[in-house]
Amino acid sequence: MATTDTSFERALDELGVSVTRAESDTVREQIEETAIAPAIGVPLAETFGDTAFSLAETSVEVDPTPATLRDATTGVTGAQLGIADYGTLVLSLTERASELVSLFVERHVAVVRAADVVGEMDAAIEELDAEFSETRGSAILATGPSATADMGALVKGAHGPKEVHVVLVEEGE
Repeated sequence: MATTDTSFERALDELGVSVTRAESDTVREQIEETAIAPAIGVPLAETFGDTAFSLAETSVEVDPTPATLRDATTGVTGAQLGIADYGTLVLSLTERASELVSLFVERHVAVVRAADVVGEMDAAIEELDAEFSETRGSAILATGPSATADMGALVKGAHGPKEVHVVLVEEGE
């Protein structure tokens, strides 16, 4: 697992994505250190199915209104998977429109469990195919900060966040 984690971190670094490692009991502190106010988020328990992952007792506003979404600098979400070979985050869509929290802000902070990092895109697609065939769900595959060169020069943040930070959570490994 350490090799996959290392490959994931290397790929994220090549994309300009910063990473901090955290134990499950220090995730809130890491989010507070990396989120730039005003910050909004979606409940992390929706991604992880574990109430231990919570944004309670942080400055992150959960269930943002359209106005708070528009004014937010940072969006905090969980990532269902990390894909090591590309440094890609798999962001599951929720009924609370988690994709808006990750796309409309300048800085996206994604929380990923180290146990959810897979080595290759094929493994992730296989896992998602099995899940989505049953649930009819969907996800965003986000690789690094948003960037486009459609108009010539490279522009960051045209269709999503200018900055991405990953909190990689190790749970008693």
